[in-house]
Amino acid sequence: MRLIAMEEAFALPDVLARRPLTRTSTSPELIDVWNRRLVDFTEERLPLMDKYGIDVQVLSLTVPGIQGLTDPGEAVAESRRANDFLAEVVARHPDRFKGFAAVPLQDPRAAAAELERAVNVVGLSGALVNDHTGGHYYDEPRFDVFWDKLAELDVPLYLHPGAPPADQWHLLKGRPELVGPVWTWGAETAGHALRLVLGGVFDRHPQARLVLGHMGEGLPFHLARLDSRYACQSDRPLRRKPSAYFGDNVLVTVSGVWSHAALTGAIAELGVDAVMFAVDYPYESTETAVEFLRSAPLAAEDLEKVAHLNAARLLRLN
Repeated sequence: MRLIAMEEAFALPDVLARRPLTRTSTSPELIDVWNRRLVDFTEERLPLMDKYGIDVQVLSLTVPGIQGLTDPGEAVAESRRANDFLAEVVARHPDRFKGFAAVPLQDPRAAAAELERAVNVVGLSGALVNDHTGGHYYDEPRFDVFWDKLAELDVPLYLHPGAPPADQWHLLKGRPELVGPVWTWGAETAGHALRLVLGGVFDRHPQARLVLGHMGEGLPFHLARLDSRYACQSDRPLRRKPSAYFGDNVLVTVSGVWSHAALTGAIAELGVDAVMFAVDYPYESTETAVEFLRSAPLAAEDLEKVAHLNAARLLRLN
């Protein structure tokens, strides 16, 4: 069974040297491993892929990526530099790596232009952004030019957590362990995805496709509630009920959610064609991710779809 892993991080070596990952709630030993593996492609990454049977990693710039920058000019330059670096990595190992472009959504027109260059000139397979950009969410009309380009190029946007916080939640006061991947990242990204759906992005751009990691940031399990409460509103501008966009415009990966109950539930809600494999390397264990998928209670045909066929179709891989 082939495996395509859709959410696999890398870092630019010079950027990581200046700003290594630091998380006060994470063990220093684990941080050291992450920092080492983010800038490596051949010493550990490929051997781990070979050991556990991962054929292709789809690489993307790690958090906060371009969303951590405030100056639009710097964002444009750094996006281009990151994408050129990534394209060189992919060119050295074209059968093992593909890439999602970084895009400077600080300037939506420049982001559309860089996406087109990244896809048509240097050969990347779509884009990944780390949640909002400077507190701006992509249902705003200013981003329509970017969604137009995404649909025109027929490539996906992966909406990943990890931008610097736009708000301070009183709910988190005294509970710092809730901040980040334990809870807030998923909740923030799920909220952003709902803004896109309820803001009519997929009515205006029906060919656009969004990918959410971490089993859809929990949203597949909220769709019935979402529909029932939306139906009670006096103003319902969407062309379809909210859940109809999931599994069609909104797809998910399993990254970091090693629960067979969650996997079968997501498939039941979205359809098996909308669910894809991912590890979230180096932040998650490749061994655990592969064992989770290989032991999943799925029919062989469905397992092949989740493992590689859905991703290959989405990214137009041979």
